[in-house]
Amino acid sequence: MTTTTAYRAARTTARLDSLVTDVREAVGRGLPPDLTAYLVGERLAPHLGAADLLTDEQCEGDSECYRQHVLHAEQDGSFSIVALVWLPGQRTSIHDHVSWCVTGVHEGEEHERRYRLVPAEETGGPARLLATEDVVNPQGAVCGFAPPGDIHRVWNACGSRAISLHIYGADIARLGSSVRRVYELPADR
Repeated sequence: MTTTTAYRAARTTARLDSLVTDVREAVGRGLPPDLTAYLVGERLAPHLGAADLLTDEQCEGDSECYRQHVLHAEQDGSFSIVALVWLPGQRTSIHDHVSWCVTGVHEGEEHERRYRLVPAEETGGPARLLATEDVVNPQGAVCGFAPPGDIHRVWNACGSRAISLHIYGADIARLGSSVRRVYELPADR
C-alpha cells in the first residue's frame, strides 16, 4: 500500500483539541473494542464538515498517492487521529488493521469494498477473498469496526478531493500505519 505520511508537528485547531478531549474520555472508559469504536464515532460525527477542524496544511494531498496526516497520537499509545487526503482515483490495497478504527468523511465521499477471507479448506483450492459489501460514505458518514473481520479496500471514485478522519486504537505516529496485513489473494472483484 502506497501512502505518504506527514509527521511534522501539526498545528492544531480549537475544534481538533475538543475532538481529542472527547475521544480521550471515550477511550478512557476501558470498554471492549466494538463499544469503544461506537462511542468514538459518536464523538467524531459532530465535527465532520466543520471548516475550523483542519488547517490548510492538513488538507494537502499528494499527486502520487493518498496522504496521511497524523493529527494526534495520545502519549500512552491508546489512540491516534489521522486525516487521509484522497485525490481522485487514489486507493488503498486490500488490507486489515492492527486495532479498532472509526472513520468519518470530512469532505467529499469515500468508497469502500468489504471482504471476507475464505480459507483454502472451504474453497477446495487456494484461499480467496469474497467481496461482501460495497459502501459509499458521503460527507458526514461515520463507521467503525474492530478486528477480526475488518478486511477492506478504500478509494476516491469522485472527481474532487476527499478527506476522511480515522481514529485508531493504536499509536500510528509510532507504527507508521494502521495496516496489519495487505492481502495479495485472489478476490472476486
